Amino acid sequence: MKNRLILIWIALGLGWPGLGSAVEQIRVMALFPNKAMVAVDGTNRLLLLGKPSPEGVLLISANSREAVIEVDGKRDTYRLGTHIQTSFSKPEAVVAQIWRNGSGGYETVGSINGYTVNMLVDTGATAVAMNAGEAKRLGVRYRFSGKKIMIATASGNARGYAVTLDRVKVGQIEFRNVHAVVVDGTHPREVLLGMSFLKRVTMEDQGKVLILRAKY
Repeated sequence: MKNRLILIWIALGLGWPGLGSAVEQIRVMALFPNKAMVAVDGTNRLLLLGKPSPEGVLLISANSREAVIEVDGKRDTYRLGTHIQTSFSKPEAVVAQIWRNGSGGYETVGSINGYTVNMLVDTGATAVAMNAGEAKRLGVRYRFSGKKIMIATASGNARGYAVTLDRVKVGQIEFRNVHAVVVDGTHPREVLLGMSFLKRVTMEDQGKVLILRAKY
């Protein structure tokens, strides 16, 4: 009876080294209807529908072009030759700290398209916003690639341009293809870090410092 219990324990993959461990690398070697040959952390496995590998990799569907594979509860589509080298654990948080200035606002130095720029956090701005002069300094060709729009400001309506910025970086956090507006004239005096950037982070106000964490 004791030996039988030990066999059941091993069959369930409990306490047996190598079973159910985190997968760090998957490479799709060959694809067939309802099966796929993959390398899991360097070990070749033939995956069949509904039958997990010893590492817990599960084939959901497959044809000659692609396969849907589940790892640690997460499903992704893999094509022939796909090579993913990553652990499936949650990555470390990418953060930025922004300190409160003498006027009570949160102000920082970041970069847009690789150029250093002063930024003021503004959750009331729907997008990153800047004046025309700053846009020219940053190489934003708003008159050529932007879309003309009217912008509501504290002093009334103003003409502006809707654009997309290649890169916006604050601290360790960098996002690509960030929507922005360029306002004709000299306002705002500082670049406003608006919601087109901020909606992609979580914010924690600690009184003297604002902590931003990139969402995954």
